Amino acid sequence: MNIIEKIEKEQLEKLSSGKEMPDFNPGDTIKVDVKVVEGTRERIQAFEGVCIARSGKGINESFTVRKISYGEGVERVFPLFSPKISAITLVRKGKVRRAKLYYLRDRRGKAARIIEKIEVKKKINEEKDVSSSSKDKVSETPSKKEVENKTEDKKD
Repeated sequence: MNIIEKIEKEQLEKLSSGKEMPDFNPGDTIKVDVKVVEGTRERIQAFEGVCIARSGKGINESFTVRKISYGEGVERVFPLFSPKISAITLVRKGKVRRAKLYYLRDRRGKAARIIEKIEVKKKINEEKDVSSSSKDKVSETPSKKEVENKTEDKKD
């Protein structure tokens, strides 16, 4: 590790301390809270849209967010570790097969929709309960041979 990488690592830790960055990818809908300075006052403005690209590495990483505002497409590029960003919130995960979603610029309405990725988390305790209860049910139900033998006895 050379000197530049060491300095970048220190700065990265300094900038990311106190901030919680969600794990998001292109296709995810995110809300970025941006600090806006107007004269002497400072306020936080939300910019919610679809992340269409992530680029760079380390301290230089940035991401592009696209939203439709009053019928016009608006894109903003944010540095990931910028002090202007107060928070990033993951609204929903998208199911996409590309790293860069620039094709969304040409699409409108339903054609620009991204399918939501639904992640199912299974609990270990529930799996054990289901497997043990299914074994009990198998032992309780009679086999086919037992049923056939009983019906033959009734016929005789």
